[in-house]
Amino acid sequence: MTLETVSEKEGAIPGIILMEERVPIKDEVEVEVSRAKDKRYLVTVKGPKGEVTKEFYYPDVYIWVEDDEVVIAATRNTRRHKAIIGMIKSYVQNMQKGVTEGHEYKLKLVYSHFPPEVKVDQEKGVVYIENFLGENVPRVAKIVDPENTEVIVQGQDIIVRGIDKEAVGQTAANLEQATKIKDKDPRVFQDGIYIVEKDGKKIELRV
Repeated sequence: MTLETVSEKEGAIPGIILMEERVPIKDEVEVEVSRAKDKRYLVTVKGPKGEVTKEFYYPDVYIWVEDDEVVIAATRNTRRHKAIIGMIKSYVQNMQKGVTEGHEYKLKLVYSHFPPEVKVDQEKGVVYIENFLGENVPRVAKIVDPENTEVIVQGQDIIVRGIDKEAVGQTAANLEQATKIKDKDPRVFQDGIYIVEKDGKKIELRV
């Protein structure tokens, strides 16, 4: 796939910009925006903790770097385009946070019947939950992007850390889903793994 670096709009936008958002680039961060022939954008953010790349493509939405800012603009003024610009802005902000501070989700292992054992195989990118509800076969949760996403078990606390918020969040969701109980009364069987904190924001324990 052939890419070209987009450092400024360079008159390449076919139309008048009707709305835009700008994201300041942090001092310790480098952002590169590339564009493929099929008009997809690849936004790469590099920082002290690593590198994250995301792909974006929405008709009439354009992205470039200008004066130490990432510019997201649209040539249509609709609610949908406003929402898309806001979404991309949020992604770029999260990417910068990831490569500078990192993202962290905390989960809690809850059980009342059989004490499960959580084992992490970082190399294989999986987490095994053994003896859940006394089951002989361990339940398995996938670690998304295991090279950049780490799972740490501290007793009944499980911490998921990484530079990519999507990978961290999906890994945490995989752990929740792996211990989802079916065909049993949830008022009696409340065992499971539950997200209790996202990037420092407390989440009410759902049991």
